[in-house]
Amino acid sequence: MTTFLLRNGALLDPTHPDLLEGFEVLIEDGFVREVSDKPIKSSSARVIDVKGKTIMPGLIDLHVHVVAIEFNLPRVATLPNVLVTLRAVPIMRAMLRRGFTTVRDAGGAGYPFKQAVESGLIEGPRLFVSGRALSQTGGHADPRARSDYMPPDSPCGCCVRVGALGRVADGVDEVRRAVREELQMGADQIKIMASGGVASPTDPVGAFGYSEDEIRAIVAEAQGRGTYVLAHAYTAAAIARAVRCGVRTIEHGNLIDDETARLVAEHGAYVVPTLVTYDALASEGEKYGLPPESIAKVADVHGAGMHSIEIMKRAGVKMGFGTDLLGEAQRLQSDEFRILAEVLSPAEVIASATLVGAEVLGMQDKLGRIMPGAHADVLVVDGNPLKSVDCLLGQGEHIPLVMKDGRLFVNELERY
Repeated sequence: MTTFLLRNGALLDPTHPDLLEGFEVLIEDGFVREVSDKPIKSSSARVIDVKGKTIMPGLIDLHVHVVAIEFNLPRVATLPNVLVTLRAVPIMRAMLRRGFTTVRDAGGAGYPFKQAVESGLIEGPRLFVSGRALSQTGGHADPRARSDYMPPDSPCGCCVRVGALGRVADGVDEVRRAVREELQMGADQIKIMASGGVASPTDPVGAFGYSEDEIRAIVAEAQGRGTYVLAHAYTAAAIARAVRCGVRTIEHGNLIDDETARLVAEHGAYVVPTLVTYDALASEGEKYGLPPESIAKVADVHGAGMHSIEIMKRAGVKMGFGTDLLGEAQRLQSDEFRILAEVLSPAEVIASATLVGAEVLGMQDKLGRIMPGAHADVLVVDGNPLKSVDCLLGQGEHIPLVMKDGRLFVNELERY
């Protein structure tokens, strides 16, 4: 593997409030070997001069769905497996081009997607997969429309549909089995539905998801395998009961209140807001096929998003960066930076997509900072993200170099 030496750059360390000028970074065998404000000597390194630019760690998105290739999720679950898989490939490649070197898939992608990236078969971010999210009958991962009978929860009863983001399991024994099956199939963590949602057809946003006994059983199974549970939850009541039952990260959290935010902080749990998706659902959902029953629910959560960030900031809740985009709106991933920056400082926004993301994944020694021993996930950026996050917006136009695990995926700094 090629050894690289990045020279003359300004280092963005998320633990520091300002850029560190005049730094060099040596990368060997896929890891950061040395970081110094003094000249680094290496006889074998390929030197890349990054004068006038910022060297920063790769970004982490804690809430994506790489198989959400359309807005209409019940329809995606019926599409041919090969078609869904192939359409997910450019979605992952585009995430990497935007500087997201690590993503946590919050329902849908399984271990084969992770294998494909790790083996080099496809280009994409490092994946932490949840397998299929778990939902009770009539919950957020139950795609069945209202009817006078109860059809199977999957359009195909004999095999897994790649486009199905979730599965239905009811009762303590059944959810224990479902967790064990998802872990056996390679899930890194377990996703559950703790409240109603927008993209599902029959559950009100304010509805509870799993019972407390079911949540505790799911958490116990996950913890028994050394991992954790993330929970889709909107309302303060749903968030509180999930956190009390041992859930580690709350996804969305739009309708949180001050008391619940303090509870989350006291329990050391995390929240992953996904504000950009509500902008997308409101502005583009109908155009791209979001079902009418889902469009009607967008308003329930859209307006409260910004206020939830203010509440959680006051309470000291650790917030990770997430997007939760569907279909054609996947291109808007980096707009989450712009939205968060209306309430948080640029440094806080950057920390959510680096330090906090690494903590949630249990990879704080390997991800989120450019430091000796860390994975060589490195971006070179035109601009100073600690002054303005604008240089991280778009499709990577201001990110001329993207490196993951010491391999260059984008390099516009050298012309051959």
